Amino acid sequence: MFDWLSKYIFYPIWEIKDGAHRLKYLRELTDSQWWNVEQLRQKQWIQLCTMVKYAYDHCSYYRSSYEKIGFDGVLSSWEDFYSLPLLTKSDIRENAEKILSDRFIKSNLIKAKTGGSTGHALTVYFDQKCQEMRNAAAMRSDRWAGWDMGMKVAAVWGNPPVADTFKKKIRNIFLDRFLYLDTMHINEANILDFINNWRSENPKILFGHAHSIYILATYLKRLDIKDFRPQGIIATSMMLLEPERRVIESVFDCYVTNRYGCEEVGLIACECEKHSGLHLNIDHLVVELLKDDGSAALSGEEANIVVTDLINYGMPLIRYSIEDKGVISNQVCSCGRGLPLVDRIVGRQADFLKRLDGSLVAGISLIERTLTAIPGLAEMQLIQDELERICVKVVKDSYFNETSESDLRRELQLVFGKQMQIEINFVSALSQTVAGKHRFVINNIK
Repeated sequence: MFDWLSKYIFYPIWEIKDGAHRLKYLRELTDSQWWNVEQLRQKQWIQLCTMVKYAYDHCSYYRSSYEKIGFDGVLSSWEDFYSLPLLTKSDIRENAEKILSDRFIKSNLIKAKTGGSTGHALTVYFDQKCQEMRNAAAMRSDRWAGWDMGMKVAAVWGNPPVADTFKKKIRNIFLDRFLYLDTMHINEANILDFINNWRSENPKILFGHAHSIYILATYLKRLDIKDFRPQGIIATSMMLLEPERRVIESVFDCYVTNRYGCEEVGLIACECEKHSGLHLNIDHLVVELLKDDGSAALSGEEANIVVTDLINYGMPLIRYSIEDKGVISNQVCSCGRGLPLVDRIVGRQADFLKRLDGSLVAGISLIERTLTAIPGLAEMQLIQDELERICVKVVKDSYFNETSESDLRRELQLVFGKQMQIEINFVSALSQTVAGKHRFVINNIK
């Protein structure tokens, strides 16, 4: 009954009170997901032409940048668009004020900070309508996992928000119905307390950082707790490793819905109920996968992800290289949605380690390979501070044996060469970022 009241009474009332339009945008996105890809591309092209012209007219950074290449802000073809320069994180840091639109007062924009876990924080801004549309896009994708408005959600999250005002407390009761496990304080006592709260409050959805959900699953497996059965699981904010997905789905007896996005542009892609790739959110974004030479990647090729936000008029981000890598797909999902697929997200460019000859190794792939093949490795983190040395932090599990360490060292030296110094340290737990995330790979080589 409370779920029904929250969905049909409290949500609409709160929307009216805030003067917001999230539910309207959600209805539009719920309809447009079933458009064919040609219809979606036509809408995307109109949005793109409007955004590029707007950025040229109202953002001094783009006007100056585009005038240097003889572009007047009017797109006549996709080739025109592909000829525009890429926007990097450094460009944003050094020119933030010039990228902001002159049609908005900065203090009226919503501020977001990201990237602190890499040591290079980035501050971006977006307007209120953009935020509402992003929220609607996330709600649409969460529905693919079985969530709906009004449902209580159990969240495995770092530094969860605290309802410190009367308004926030009321909102938590009627709208943001979350039960939290703080990943900054994961231990058996807190896990058991979380499970007891789950049993009494009966959430339908489990949501959180991918690796944190995996850690919860390992605790439940060890404690032989079998009545924790969500209707859906949404993994976000971190790479979902296939070995960890298998453990999560086995322990909870439920499929994991993997979604991908970033603070700068919101949700980028998400799995649907078919789990055959991640649907790209092209009704709000243009997503390119480019090889290092700038040419478009073919299906199955790892490439750099470049995103253009079609809805943020407060701080337009056009051809923004987000420093992640992914693999595009030419498959059509059997779900019937027109949103195209990306096969998988490979990882951040910063998460690639270097061999002595300067060639790169995808850290996430290496983690998967070793965790899957070598018994006794519960968790692992690779850190490269110097070209010739890699530090490996390992959390053991009960299957660790006398050959596990030597097998790990041998595997790493097969990849990096015998001259690479491999330092293995055993720890009780891996450290987290201030947001409660785990980093599998840290490359500090400039």
